[in-house]
Amino acid sequence: MAKHDEPDKAYKNIEFLNSPDARTIRLLAEYLEPQRRLRQNRIRDTVVFFGSARLISREDALREKQEVLESIRRSGKRKTPKTLLDQLQRAERMVETSKYYEDAVELARLLSEWSLTLEKHRFVICSGGGPGIMEAANRGAHAAGAKSIGLNISLPFEQFSNPYIPPELNFEFHYFFMRKFWFVYPSKALVIFPGGFGTMDELMEVLTLVQTEKLRKKVFIVLYGGDFWNRVIDFEALADMHVISRGDLRLFKTCNTPKEAFNYLKKKLTDRYLTK
Repeated sequence: MAKHDEPDKAYKNIEFLNSPDARTIRLLAEYLEPQRRLRQNRIRDTVVFFGSARLISREDALREKQEVLESIRRSGKRKTPKTLLDQLQRAERMVETSKYYEDAVELARLLSEWSLTLEKHRFVICSGGGPGIMEAANRGAHAAGAKSIGLNISLPFEQFSNPYIPPELNFEFHYFFMRKFWFVYPSKALVIFPGGFGTMDELMEVLTLVQTEKLRKKVFIVLYGGDFWNRVIDFEALADMHVISRGDLRLFKTCNTPKEAFNYLKKKLTDRYLTK
């Protein structure tokens, strides 16, 4: 008798695994695979950095500004075209906001150097794995000689893995809510730098979890850059209008320099998690 080909097992059927019918399996995979990899690397807890993917280093910002100035010079016109003026205005703003990138590098470096003096794998820097503030966080840890984590997400734009994440701690997620789970679950502190919709979403979700006591552990939240946050969110007005309680204003600490944020987090994390 002719031998029939053996049918594929279900877990080897790629078409099935990518189908709507296997969504539950994919969700479980995005829970179990990171859990296994973090356990293999003995990651005990993390300090998470949130912030804009669009902020760039001072070096890159100055280079972009210089390129615009060169374009203006080459145009040879008495009156600079509006498109170039708009580009120059944007470039100048990017130079101004590049301070947040540089501060994120410095804060991540300080925290990582401190972490290396403790028992292994405490307070490991974790970011969203992409460019901008995420890159700055991983870059600071790399500068300190420490490993860090990148929790990437597949997006049609902006998101790509930055080069400062070790391969064994570089993750790629499809589902936003599973990625958010892995941001919060191992974390002991979160630092939120200026950012857009994604950063606002992450900030508000974390504040809600803490406010409603859905997190049993103590998580320290730092809003970095008072000028930015006081301008875009009026927390005092929320309290004055009684849509949050005044005590909710104590759920986070606003810091304006890497040293200030580092000293605050070092003290809080030491008192809460390192003091016997």
